[in-house]
Amino acid sequence: MTNAARLRIAVLFGGRSSEHEVSVMSATNVMAALDPEKYDAVPVYITREGRWLASSFSDGALARPDSGTELCLTAGGQGRLLAIDAGAARDLPPVDIVFPVLHGLNGEDGSVQGLAQAARVPLVGCGILGSAVALDKDIAKQLLLQAGVPVARSLTVIEDSAPSFAEVKAALGLPVFVKPARHGSSVGVSKVSDEAGYAAALDLGFRHDDKLLVEEFIKGREIELAVLEAPEGGLFVSRPGEIAPAESHGFYSYDAKYVDADGAKIIVPAQLPAEVEERLKDLAAQAFRATGCDAMARVDFFVTEDFGIRLNELNTIPGFTNISMYPKAMAASGVDYPTLIDRLVAHGLARAKRQTF
Repeated sequence: MTNAARLRIAVLFGGRSSEHEVSVMSATNVMAALDPEKYDAVPVYITREGRWLASSFSDGALARPDSGTELCLTAGGQGRLLAIDAGAARDLPPVDIVFPVLHGLNGEDGSVQGLAQAARVPLVGCGILGSAVALDKDIAKQLLLQAGVPVARSLTVIEDSAPSFAEVKAALGLPVFVKPARHGSSVGVSKVSDEAGYAAALDLGFRHDDKLLVEEFIKGREIELAVLEAPEGGLFVSRPGEIAPAESHGFYSYDAKYVDADGAKIIVPAQLPAEVEERLKDLAAQAFRATGCDAMARVDFFVTEDFGIRLNELNTIPGFTNISMYPKAMAASGVDYPTLIDRLVAHGLARAKRQTF
């Protein structure tokens, strides 16, 4: 540790994925929640082109420079941080831990997690395997099925071998959802009811990924739970929360989440029978383990009118914005935002001490 009083924590935000703006919103909340008595925060802005630039946090806002001092973690450096100005490198105080507040590809898929491991620096959040698996909805679904976790029926679609609309209709019924296999925040997702809509949905989806999922429509409530792993390995699963999208959006789209202030209601805790809530908690923990997750994840379900349950997906770097379910569900379960950050940091430090590679 570089300072006996404070942990030096690098907060990575922005990134190359289509969820760049969501990352900025999440990281702004994280920075505001970091107790300056405990943490020396180092915000690092990752541009849409992937450059790491020194940022700052002032008056509740994160700077997003387009040039300036580049930052670099060194391989094997145990937190050694270099600043590069006009081609000249200089050492900065090393960081004790890295907190990637990055959503989607190049941040939530194991990439940054692998970089931290190569740099031999502790990391906040899920490790390489769980990150890569959970982001790929196709692979995650295969593992969940093997573990006996109920999921929606789906078809995996590769660009050069997409099934016809008639084949989709016969296999899954209508409507269906078409979504990129490796994105979050409902980016590139379409609800499809006819052949023209299917063609448009494929075109949109393939702009974001070269692998898609076509999933059956499940008429039910959208219920989400937050999972937090203790430093010693035990799991804490939150009370469930419910997403109630506005009828004008049809489903919980990107706009409903982050653009339209009235796009959805977030109800925490969700009103469910006690036995259904306990079943959801059990399934959330089971899914977390089955997909190789650790540290944290948000686990999303559909609950039908007769209380049938289908798991939708896992998110290993869930939104941390002021409207995001993960911190809201944790708060409703007795873990406020600053405490949540403290526990995640403690988990990352403890995991690093256990690692021998």
